[in-house]
Amino acid sequence: MGGDKGPHITIPAAISAINQLPLLHLILCGDENIITEELSKQQAYKDSQITIYPTSQVVEMDDKPAFALRSKKDSSMRKSLDLVKSGQAQACVSAGNTGALFATAHYVLKTLPGVERPALISSLPTHDEEQHVFMLDLGANVFCDSDVLYQFAIMGSVMAEETEGIDKPKVALLNMGEEEIKGSDHIKQTATRLINNKEINYIGFIEGNDIFNNKADVIVCDGFVGNVALKTCEGVARMVYNKLQLTLSRNLMTKIMGKLLTSTLKKLFKPLNPDQYNGASLIGLRGIVVKSHGNANSTAFCSAILEAVKEVERQVPEKIITKLGSGLLVCSK
Repeated sequence: MGGDKGPHITIPAAISAINQLPLLHLILCGDENIITEELSKQQAYKDSQITIYPTSQVVEMDDKPAFALRSKKDSSMRKSLDLVKSGQAQACVSAGNTGALFATAHYVLKTLPGVERPALISSLPTHDEEQHVFMLDLGANVFCDSDVLYQFAIMGSVMAEETEGIDKPKVALLNMGEEEIKGSDHIKQTATRLINNKEINYIGFIEGNDIFNNKADVIVCDGFVGNVALKTCEGVARMVYNKLQLTLSRNLMTKIMGKLLTSTLKKLFKPLNPDQYNGASLIGLRGIVVKSHGNANSTAFCSAILEAVKEVERQVPEKIITKLGSGLLVCSK
């Protein structure tokens, strides 16, 4: 029920996902009448891969996290997380209120042993079409001290290693400069701890203009910085694409050029399309939770569902627990 358009986006996305994955089963939590009506439009209401779980409440996009947690226990968001906790579902995907999802998931699922706070992590494109970079936190935690950033670095390294098969992932801290003297005290303290951890391939500070150039496999920052950086990059990508479309439609000559270049331009911009990277994982919880953008279209929300499927198949939380249990994560507190 979450996101800017709710079931008008999530239902077509759900149908697209099950059409791609015959073994996938989706439990749609929310207003049964609205979901049934939307499924009927899509001619998929009787599909054996879909179950409706009726709920009576919806977490609004402007609800405060504490209010949603305390007063909306029968919301689609809360019930989907309850299903993950009980084992009836293996993952939760939501386009709803980020703060409410973070607070409710934290309360319902709890964090993994040794983890203070979960973080939003997602893979982003790089100069190399075959390679991606993981970035966290993307908005779950506005401020993070050195302990939390250190934990993020460990979890990000595990995520990159286990899900992408990267041997000794290169981990960097996002900072205002590469020099050791730059940055806040908690950034510097985190750097010192990572240098001393020989299990982590820490490569130092990285600046914003190096996010996509393959210098690092994992980039760590607090949620405020990460969210602003991510949204800025998405905005720039869309601006460039829109300006190019406008330029190629100005007159007959540019329209002809545009037709000739269509296949090349599609190939060029496909890796930069934010929709295919939609779906940030709330890592560090005792369950899989994937957050979709609130303004995601059906293609983007489908990408978030497919991301959740990959994490289920790769057993990401279990592998993180294994790494944490081996003594890799050592917190100063």
